[in-house]
Amino acid sequence: MKVETALVAGSFEGYSEQAKKLEAAGYDSVITPEAGHDPFLPLMTIAEHTDTLRFGTGVAIAFPRSPYVTAQLAWDLQRFSGGRFMLGLGTQVKGHNERRYSTAWPSPPGPRLREYLLCLKAIFNTFQNNERPSYEGDHYRFTLISPFFNPGPNTEGHIPLYISAVNKYNCRLVGELCDGIRMHPFNTPKYTQEVIIPSIKAGAEKAGRNFDDIDLVGGGFVITGDTQEDVEKAKGAVRQQLSFYASTRVYHPVLAVHGWEEVGQELFRYSMEGKWTEMAQGITDEMLEEFAVIGTYDEIIPKIEDRFAGVLTTLDFNFGPGGVTDPDRLAQMVGELKAL
Repeated sequence: MKVETALVAGSFEGYSEQAKKLEAAGYDSVITPEAGHDPFLPLMTIAEHTDTLRFGTGVAIAFPRSPYVTAQLAWDLQRFSGGRFMLGLGTQVKGHNERRYSTAWPSPPGPRLREYLLCLKAIFNTFQNNERPSYEGDHYRFTLISPFFNPGPNTEGHIPLYISAVNKYNCRLVGELCDGIRMHPFNTPKYTQEVIIPSIKAGAEKAGRNFDDIDLVGGGFVITGDTQEDVEKAKGAVRQQLSFYASTRVYHPVLAVHGWEEVGQELFRYSMEGKWTEMAQGITDEMLEEFAVIGTYDEIIPKIEDRFAGVLTTLDFNFGPGGVTDPDRLAQMVGELKAL
């Protein structure tokens, strides 16, 4: 199993220093989220200050950026890093696209994302092989380029494409068109086995691809600490984050497989009323156990193995507040996970 984590820092120096520490600890990759900051900008300094660490967006919101804008960013990061870049994309929901990004939402997002991916592949093919641009879809078009605007081939021409997928359609897209899936942290083993994996397999079969070639990245929430008291203290922040996700209606299918639809509806009402702090109480202990792996540092590796070994190919091994501060202990834990 490969191991990655999300990386968020308050400065470019922070990104470079943390990336070096994670590389030294044995992590295979890091991702930068689009959560208050642009996900592409920190990747240049991560690339510059590491040697083997792979990195990518986890995830960049697709629709506010045209496929060509995204392709240029990805191509330069891939060239600059010598082939260590992974492009992770997501759709976000209608309200955030329209009211936060000022981006139109003219139709259901799944088919548009499919076109977006196909257009990206066409652009990459033109960059790498100088193919005449000829992609035309209902929402995206790439039919014009001149030598002045073509960056030319990369030594590592293939850029791995990942999408964050929850619903069946987008999971099928993973199987059809992508190198991997970045599973949303609002996920459970039951939903993974009953919805995500069968949908990816269906998409792969449609495209004549091998399911085993697709990188399944996930892990959800890890609630851990040096002592049981530390673990209990960390639960509150995770409950709050889970309640935020559970209030979003597009994620309610995850609740539905467990019969928790009423919880999602109640939390949605809370969010509409601005009762953000009250929402955490809606996440029961049973729900917390499904969405998170919980245990002390000494307990957590076997619990992760029980839940994810043989299911995931890359573990998103993130921590809550504090994390593991001892670099030797972190390296030991990462090494044990990579051996699973």
